Amino acid sequence: MKIYLDLVVLLNFFFDFLLLYGTSKVLKEIVPIKRLVLGSIVASLSVFLLFIKLNSVSLFLIKAGISIGIILVTFGKKNFIKNISYFYLLSIVLGGSLYLLNVSFTYRNQGILFINNGLSINFILLIIVSPIIIFCYVKEHILYKNTYGNIYEVLIINGSNKYKLMGLLDTGNRLRDPYKGRSVILVNNDILMDGDIVYVPYKALNTTGVIKCYKVDKVIVEEKEFSNCLVGISKDKIVIDGVECILPNIFKEEL
Repeated sequence: MKIYLDLVVLLNFFFDFLLLYGTSKVLKEIVPIKRLVLGSIVASLSVFLLFIKLNSVSLFLIKAGISIGIILVTFGKKNFIKNISYFYLLSIVLGGSLYLLNVSFTYRNQGILFINNGLSINFILLIIVSPIIIFCYVKEHILYKNTYGNIYEVLIINGSNKYKLMGLLDTGNRLRDPYKGRSVILVNNDILMDGDIVYVPYKALNTTGVIKCYKVDKVIVEEKEFSNCLVGISKDKIVIDGVECILPNIFKEEL
């Protein structure tokens, strides 16, 4: 039996991308395509285990390490247990479906690898499903942009602490620190922050109050650095799927 390694790696990359994309949709998380690609590349490393003689314990430990790496690269540390659980659940569902298709439609039981006298059913699925996945991703990306405005990766740095969040640029967020004119980024109240505290007064429709804010060293949005800003804890949970913080209107000029 002849194995075409490049095609095996390509097939594995595609299905890992499909798994990660599906996991992000089930979890309703906004994951940039570059993270999905990086996670799929890490996952593709498992192909080379086919050519290494390992005992069952070593194989399990290496696969577990690769799985952890996949989730960390794609989704980060937040909700790790939930993310990896859904990833494995979808892996079982997709793997079972592929096995059924191979048994049902393949004349020769040659497994999921490419062989010298034909193509596996998985390669046919690769050709058919790839354009559909790309179309769905682009369509959903445009829908998010049109519905929610601009969504960005946000990195908040305060000393040795770093917080990676997905942020929505809200033109209605004009909240400022009246003392020094610093803009305020609002984050979900379940995000644990630390640092010096500043209370910023605000006025909304028929209500007034103060928001607990933290001084931070800097905020990086799309590789652009902002230092003159505060991070405020929202009293109400942000209910937009995948969004963990609200960026102020003033950021629009730089992004």
